[in-house]
Amino acid sequence: MSAVAAGRARRRAGYAGHLFTLGFLGLWSIYAALVEPYVMPGPLAVARRLIEFFADPFMIGQMLWSFGHIIGAVAISFIIGGGLALLVFYQPVFRLMVHGRLRPFLNSFSGIGWTLLAVLWFGINDVTVIFAISMVLIPFAMINMSEGLETLDGELQEMARSFSRSAWRRFTRIIVPALYPFIFATLRISFGVAWKVALTAELFGGNTGLGYLLNLARQDFDTPLILVVILIIIAFVYSTDRWVFAPIQARLARHHGHAG
Repeated sequence: MSAVAAGRARRRAGYAGHLFTLGFLGLWSIYAALVEPYVMPGPLAVARRLIEFFADPFMIGQMLWSFGHIIGAVAISFIIGGGLALLVFYQPVFRLMVHGRLRPFLNSFSGIGWTLLAVLWFGINDVTVIFAISMVLIPFAMINMSEGLETLDGELQEMARSFSRSAWRRFTRIIVPALYPFIFATLRISFGVAWKVALTAELFGGNTGLGYLLNLARQDFDTPLILVVILIIIAFVYSTDRWVFAPIQARLARHHGHAG
């Protein structure tokens, strides 16, 4: 395909995307005009609530609390899940315990279940929220890091053992660099999934965060605030994935592709 044809295709795709957005806003406005405002507020009402959101220090603080919950849970789940994957890698005797017993259990247990248990164990606080999110994310870290460890080049590891007796040096100089794409993929997946779990955890077991705001909005029938919270999460996850994670992953793919 020539550059001119490719440019035309991109423009057509852009027009289609903009047309979809305008159509969606139009249908939204029509439906909002037919029902009560508490059922579905119109785009202008939501836009005004969005401006009010970012003008209110309390609202911004709750958003930052959610960011803290996400970052903390992603870090904890990566450490635990990656640690379990490394345990199996260095001590295969634990494979059945980790991958045959623990991983299926964690994969099958729901985020709501962890949240309700955490409320009983820790109360309604930030610990409950971070715990519930972390327990949902741990299997993702285990699976991705295990896949990365299984794809390591055996000859490269043998060569590393020949040149150094230090297991730590082999780990930091050979294994960790080879796992960069999998580490990044784990963090990227965990970040996206964490936002889906965070709202539920904060709604039922938290006293801070965007999920807590949703609970307050539900009680006050503040539907515009509910939609504002949803829009903020969508915008943040999309922009972070497109402008932060995607470029880094592309760079890692080029680097390791050339290395291969």
